[in-house]
Amino acid sequence: MSLIEKPKTVAGYQNWKHLVFLHWRVPPEQLQIQLPNGLEPEIFDGSAWLALVPFAMERVRPWWSPAWPGISWFLETNVRTYVRHESGVTGVWFFSLDANSRLAVWTARTFWNLNYIDCRMTQNISTQSNRFEYTGRRRHSPNHAYAVHVELTTTEFRLSHEGSLEHFLLERYTLITQSAGGRFLTAEVSHHPYEFAPVNVLQCHETFTSGVQEHHASHSQPGHAVYSPGVNVRVSRLEQIK
Repeated sequence: MSLIEKPKTVAGYQNWKHLVFLHWRVPPEQLQIQLPNGLEPEIFDGSAWLALVPFAMERVRPWWSPAWPGISWFLETNVRTYVRHESGVTGVWFFSLDANSRLAVWTARTFWNLNYIDCRMTQNISTQSNRFEYTGRRRHSPNHAYAVHVELTTTEFRLSHEGSLEHFLLERYTLITQSAGGRFLTAEVSHHPYEFAPVNVLQCHETFTSGVQEHHASHSQPGHAVYSPGVNVRVSRLEQIK
């Protein structure tokens, strides 16, 4: 699609790179009390799932603009779960989205009703050793921090199959958010399926999920962990859930 051609529903484009998906099992009733009325946790294998996902955002831009150096590249880390709206719509619910770009934080909070937070972050990607390190500390809440260090267990990447846990956790193409007035909104993302590989978690110290996990420990190991080199993404406009 040409950048000068205005799409009917596309809001912009993004590339998500070097993602690590760390998931914990959480009792559904524990997550339910953290969700607004109208949403309930989605269940797989008897559990709700809570994720910490550090990654790099690249070439982030609206549909009408090219990517801009210094603006369109930044680091991000999400705390997310998977929910069902009372209408039947399912999607990702973000408890928080941290970024090391103040412009990205302001834009997402202002126009997307998403809980973006200003955070200092680093990322060290070593494709030769197959090790990946991520750190973050919130600028205005330094007790909220993380240090994640993982290592690929194989260099053979694969796709998830429908019905698997990986498909449930990774292949998510809808986000759900809530406006200041209480309306639920949704947007779609479009990308090729994730290629992923399991990782050994060498270090995982984090307090980002402490407000959601009732019995959280900063050193607790996730129950599921994979790495993906990334996907190129098209993002739709927000629409109200009816």
